[in-house]
Amino acid sequence: MQYKNNTKQRSHSIQGLRSFKDTLPKNVKKIINKKGHIYSETLSNWKYIVGVELFKVCYPKSFKNSNSFGVSTLIIMVKRGHEVDMEYSKKDIINNMNNYFGYSVVEKLKLVTFDDHHKIPLENKKKTKNVAINKYKKRIKDVKNDKIKQSLIELTKVFKEK
Repeated sequence: MQYKNNTKQRSHSIQGLRSFKDTLPKNVKKIINKKGHIYSETLSNWKYIVGVELFKVCYPKSFKNSNSFGVSTLIIMVKRGHEVDMEYSKKDIINNMNNYFGYSVVEKLKLVTFDDHHKIPLENKKKTKNVAINKYKKRIKDVKNDKIKQSLIELTKVFKEK
């Protein structure tokens, strides 16, 4: 009979406390090693990298590491109206990021605009009414899961329209 070595992800067992890195699955470790470190460091030091004025109007959305098809790209979300400021400061941001990490991390910045949600008036949001028959309202209220409850309300709206 053949003896199997430890088939878990660790190559040998350790008595006592294990480090957090040893408890993670292999796939998660690969993701963290590839781009998790760079993106998390960028998020934590974003104010230092872009400056106070641009910090108020933009934030990093994601980081795509370089591969055989493309270069490493940082995708930045920018409030509408401040795109020109970001365009002019692209080179400074790339230089600051590369200086912070000590090597060429980002080669390209991609800007994506978004609307400021705080300025949208509350009147535009539609209020949903409970259109179910009184007989079923009590049963729908007894459902504990909010997603199921909302889907039942939506279903009753569809039946009400027909």
